[in-house]
Amino acid sequence: MVGGLVLLLIVLGIAGAFSGGSGEAVAAYAREVGQLERESVETVGNQFFQDLAGARSEKGGGGTIEQRLDELAQEAEKEAAKARSLSVPGGLEGAQRDLLIGLDLRSEGIRKVAGRIATALSGGSEHVTAIKEIAGAMEILLASDVLYLQRVVPLIEEGLSKAGVSNVSVNQQRFMPNLGWLEPATVAERLGSHLAAEKPVASGSQPPTITSVSVGGNQLAPPPELNHIGGGGNPTFTVKVENQTQVQDTNTTVEVAVVASGKRYSSFNVIPKVAPGGSATTEVPLQGIPQGVGAKVEVVVQPPPGAQPTEGSKASYEAVFG
Repeated sequence: MVGGLVLLLIVLGIAGAFSGGSGEAVAAYAREVGQLERESVETVGNQFFQDLAGARSEKGGGGTIEQRLDELAQEAEKEAAKARSLSVPGGLEGAQRDLLIGLDLRSEGIRKVAGRIATALSGGSEHVTAIKEIAGAMEILLASDVLYLQRVVPLIEEGLSKAGVSNVSVNQQRFMPNLGWLEPATVAERLGSHLAAEKPVASGSQPPTITSVSVGGNQLAPPPELNHIGGGGNPTFTVKVENQTQVQDTNTTVEVAVVASGKRYSSFNVIPKVAPGGSATTEVPLQGIPQGVGAKVEVVVQPPPGAQPTEGSKASYEAVFG
């Protein structure tokens, strides 16, 4: 009997060790991924967009900035190499795969920009095409953010939950600071250039219409009603849109911003496609919203290239979070 009890305790001890080891492994992986993302954003991303914002001072001689961007692409490749050397716990292979794809996209996007920056700054006959190609390359960087925030983070959080780890959070920084870099006209302005007037947009080309915005299953009401939003300062907004045209919308970007206590907190998500006459829903999480103070919620569906925002593609609400 005593021997059986000892054997049972040994078995339980081994099981506990494996359970603890699994939790420790998942927690360690989450911390390492978070550190890699932090390095990617703060070491590569911030410098990349800072260099671009100051590129107008080098107009007429893009070699210097081109070299710097190439060096940043090399740094991005080093971050991807670090990620490949991570020890991946069982069940998190999907998170690792998407992490590697996302980091590779960053180096690819930076190299594409580096390859066109000199032409974009030249003011020559090809500079407009180069600016548009740079804006297109920014979509690659946006895709890396979407992969990280919509795939890597949720998968790691699921792994932490299954392993019983509650004291580790996953870093959710973004590589792309704002969505303006997706618009050729904005890229041109930030590079100290301009674009020729666009051709008129085809009839019916417009962003999807916002049909509802909710948090925690509770739909927000428009002004003058004040929405009391529970759940703390890290809400997830569920935005439903409808395509009221006869043309399929692709890569529809939905941005949610909260202005509170003099600061603006924003995030976005991308809907891959919305069929003609159809609808789609996306979730946009925000973090660190001040509680117990008046706030303004702004929701915008970005229009297709060359189109203008419509009344239905924007919505605002008054709210208090708590």
